[in-house]
Amino acid sequence: MGRSRLLLLLLRRRHSYHHSFCLLPSLKTLTNSSSLLRRFSTTTSSGPSSRLRLLFENPATPASSAETEDDDSVLSEVSALAGDLLAASDPSDLAPILESRGAAVLLRRSPDGSASLLLLSLLKPRPLLALEVFSWRRKLADSEMPLLPEEYAKAITFAGRARDVDLAADLFAESISAFAEPCLYNALMSAYMYNGLTKKCVTVFDDLRCDPRCAPTIVTYNILLSLFGRSLLINHMEAVLRGVDEAGIPRTLETYNTVIAAYVTAWTWDRMEQTFKAMEDGPVKPDVSTHLLMLRGYAHSGNLEKMEKAYELVREHVNDREAPLIRAMICAYCKSSDADRVRKIERLMEYISDDEYRPWLNVLLIKVYAQDGLVEKMERLISEALQRSTTVTTVGVMRSIISSYFRCAAVDRLAGFIRQAEYAGWRLCRSLYHCKMVMYGQQNRLAEMHGVLDEMENYRFERTKKTFLIMHKAYLNVGRRIEAETIRGMMWKHGFASDEDCFIS
Repeated sequence: MGRSRLLLLLLRRRHSYHHSFCLLPSLKTLTNSSSLLRRFSTTTSSGPSSRLRLLFENPATPASSAETEDDDSVLSEVSALAGDLLAASDPSDLAPILESRGAAVLLRRSPDGSASLLLLSLLKPRPLLALEVFSWRRKLADSEMPLLPEEYAKAITFAGRARDVDLAADLFAESISAFAEPCLYNALMSAYMYNGLTKKCVTVFDDLRCDPRCAPTIVTYNILLSLFGRSLLINHMEAVLRGVDEAGIPRTLETYNTVIAAYVTAWTWDRMEQTFKAMEDGPVKPDVSTHLLMLRGYAHSGNLEKMEKAYELVREHVNDREAPLIRAMICAYCKSSDADRVRKIERLMEYISDDEYRPWLNVLLIKVYAQDGLVEKMERLISEALQRSTTVTTVGVMRSIISSYFRCAAVDRLAGFIRQAEYAGWRLCRSLYHCKMVMYGQQNRLAEMHGVLDEMENYRFERTKKTFLIMHKAYLNVGRRIEAETIRGMMWKHGFASDEDCFIS
């Protein structure tokens, strides 16, 4: 089991591409590359990964117990070495750790290079550290344990992650002269894309197409699909996909997931669902990542019924690991008219820890509670927002808060909120003060109603026709006709009244 465990772990630690993208010019030649793509369909790879797949598909005579124990020991020692290296504070001073662990001898116990690849894979979280280890590994290389193209590919990728594209290009130039492997081109494309150098990425792709020693792989085209998808160049992405299909190259799981992710980014919901349906009907079935993408798409599109069905398929995974998706679902409920939305929101909120606080979500929930008349819960969130220095900048949220206080006639609580909002720098609006005046007038607190005029003046809110109408109605309601007529005269003075404005006394 030892060697198989080592190699299976390597296969599972596949390189994934996460890039920053910008718009690219149309690659017209890409859509006419069916013959080129067919070259890949008949091309076999001689790298360790393909050899290992053959090993798993056609197992040979089982290894002896001594070999198994030695391979288990290598796996354990490589993992321990990686742990020590990751714990190092200075990535440039690794010699003591490598020497104490006997790293050179350890790697030589795996002459096929699988231990070295595993070590580099385990160091992925710290690319600068991984590059230092690769530099040491390069010095260790000899005829008995030469560097593999996959090791160069990892180093190129690490250089890209470390924002050192010049080093990535140098490593590529060094390796491509010795190896004709698509993984080297793919790694350099990834490095350029990660750093936003998309034109250089396309140039590398063109170089690969022109290299007679090898051809693009499905991984290469997956990179292009992702590039065009995240750039919202959906037509370009679909042209690449048609070329792959016309060449008879089977789509991989990553191909489908990349295309679905692009449709989610572009908010192209019908094509998103069509691609997912094609997966369900075809040989490549959806995985957890696919369902997570669909869940995100349904949440963004506001399709609550399908969102809830998708959530049921990956509930435990989402609850444990996917706080951004939980927030997306909460956002969908907040924007909906679902009668049970508050209960569903609060159920999801249980899976968001305190360190996952997001100001925009806090503000959105304030609005929801305000709209549903849940004043106590609304005030609790307002208090949290003030404590965290969250600022409300939208008039719509402020008006929802006003309406909530108005419906329960809580003028003193409204006055307290306005003072807090003024101090915290929240978005003020004239409606805040008008609502307070109306509520004071309803409670016959006319002196306090007049005091609101001074507050408005302090924040440069000029009196409008509505301001005077509120005061006029308040005086009439309590039978103080003289003051009401005075207010009417002030309206004429400020040009807010006309012959058509008739106050019924």
